[in-house]
Amino acid sequence: MISKQAIARDWLTRYTGMPLEEFGDYILLTNFSDYIRRFSEQFNCAVHGEDRPMQASTNSAGLTIVNFGIGSPNAATIMDLLTACEPKGVLFLGKCGGLKDSTEIGHFILPIGAIRGEGTSDDYLPPLVPALPSFKLHKFVSQKLVDHGLEYRTGVVHTTNRRVWEHDEQFKQQLRDYSTIAIDMETATIFSVGHRNRIARGALLLVSDKPMTPEGVKTSMSDAAVSRDWSSVHLDIGIESLTEIDEKGETIKHFTY
Repeated sequence: MISKQAIARDWLTRYTGMPLEEFGDYILLTNFSDYIRRFSEQFNCAVHGEDRPMQASTNSAGLTIVNFGIGSPNAATIMDLLTACEPKGVLFLGKCGGLKDSTEIGHFILPIGAIRGEGTSDDYLPPLVPALPSFKLHKFVSQKLVDHGLEYRTGVVHTTNRRVWEHDEQFKQQLRDYSTIAIDMETATIFSVGHRNRIARGALLLVSDKPMTPEGVKTSMSDAAVSRDWSSVHLDIGIESLTEIDEKGETIKHFTY
């Protein structure tokens, strides 16, 4: 019987176009091709997979960034495929909708957990297993945010596969009842599949809209403004966090699985 590892080795290179040996020990995940371009320009490194479903790039220090696309199925796919290179840590850089009045556009969120409303994670873990990040990875990210004097919040994120739900008052009331700080489409999946695959993982989310009010719903214009003002900082925090962990040689896992 062919092993999962053999499949992952073949598919990771097929999906990204990057040779397996070029993947680093630490991986940044994102939904944005612009982050790949910025990373490539900053470190003068090649981008692989521009004709593939996913794009990837690795700098001279061995830090890799992957654009895996949008949504929880794609998030599960990349977290499965990354078992091929057995990374020491994975950090997701994504955007989210802020659900609390105190959560402003441009704030960062370090989720302490995620509600598994997307369904994909049910294929990996029983429903009662919480979707959680790796604490020590988030500790490094938190310190970087503090060092830069940036606003950030912690709380539980609701992950969903739904799009265009902003008109659905029943769904919005559910979000209020859950007391979630933000909503996105990937975080719970990355946490759950990372746990299943024994990969240390985290997420740094950028609040890009406030969808609970009509005037706060994301538009092309508002999203472009958030990217213009905050995407560089978002990417830089991710790069600095994982680079520092690597340079210090600290182990994210507190125990051996």
